[in-house]
Amino acid sequence: MPSVMNVVGARPQFVKAGPVSLALAASGLVEILVHTGQHYDRLMSDAIMADVGLRDPDFNLGVGSGSHGLQTGLMLQAIESLIMETEPDVVLTYGDTNSTIAAALAAAKLHVATAHVEAGLRSFNRAMPEELNRVATDHLSDLLFAPTDLAMSNLKSEGLEERSVLTGDVMVDALQSIDIEALELPDWSNERYYAATIHRPSNTDEPSRLSEVIQALGGLGEPVHLIAHPRLKGQLEAFDIDIPDSVILNDPLPYASMIGVVKASRGLITDSGGLQKEAFILGVPCTTIRIETEWPETLEGGWNVLAGSELAQLTEIVARKPESDRRNPFGSGHAASNIVAELLKHID
Repeated sequence: MPSVMNVVGARPQFVKAGPVSLALAASGLVEILVHTGQHYDRLMSDAIMADVGLRDPDFNLGVGSGSHGLQTGLMLQAIESLIMETEPDVVLTYGDTNSTIAAALAAAKLHVATAHVEAGLRSFNRAMPEELNRVATDHLSDLLFAPTDLAMSNLKSEGLEERSVLTGDVMVDALQSIDIEALELPDWSNERYYAATIHRPSNTDEPSRLSEVIQALGGLGEPVHLIAHPRLKGQLEAFDIDIPDSVILNDPLPYASMIGVVKASRGLITDSGGLQKEAFILGVPCTTIRIETEWPETLEGGWNVLAGSELAQLTEIVARKPESDRRNPFGSGHAASNIVAELLKHID
């Protein structure tokens, strides 16, 4: 039977791979599910995988954290060995992490077809490691699954149109699978609050910048529930940063609970890529602590505002009122089945 190696390693990839994994099973294709171990904390990995319907992986590489070179190199070596051992027809990658580029590079060097979910995203900021990963993966891959018309346009401008297919966004598939009304959320979700996540090196690696972000969150006049990645907690402690009383640190949440918390909030403040889009789909105003976004579609109508260099005005920015109407550029929730249909065409 034809087989697809499905490679994941971080929270956003678990979410995207969930609907695709279910569609692969329904199609009769054999799935070889590989978890690189890039996110190894239980709440960042196992709980989210279960939440989105991903089964236990066939292989867990257990790579863990490390520098970009070390982490990517370990993944590249391990994935190369797995490809030679299992002989998949296609290697499927997601997004823009070190897991993504390692899998694409391993497959390309072994002349195995590679497909990239969420192809064509561009922030046009080469200082971001994610930008380098996504651009390189697109140019290495044989099949490019673009989530939006804008992503298709970006791929066309780079000479990749013939490899590209507009599939819609698998995040819509994932969101539609959640019964938000039935979720058991933290008690504080019944209060007035902003939800926040901060994790990018540009906001967390310099003590002065991280302190500026935290103090800006503390000045909003409402409680801010900061869902904190373990690395963020470590940086806050290492830099001995004073945390205002109104900023409440919380452990990472399973995917469905995080979606529920964002939906119930007054607004989201984040530097995440995926959460910008999830907030937009949910109809929740988002303020992004960055100077660029790979999801410019979310900026329309003021539903997302970039505030990376405007933290002094953060209170005014988060209090804005977006336009009442917003279009849907992300598809109708059939991206996973579209992706699997294209994989079947390629394998045949």
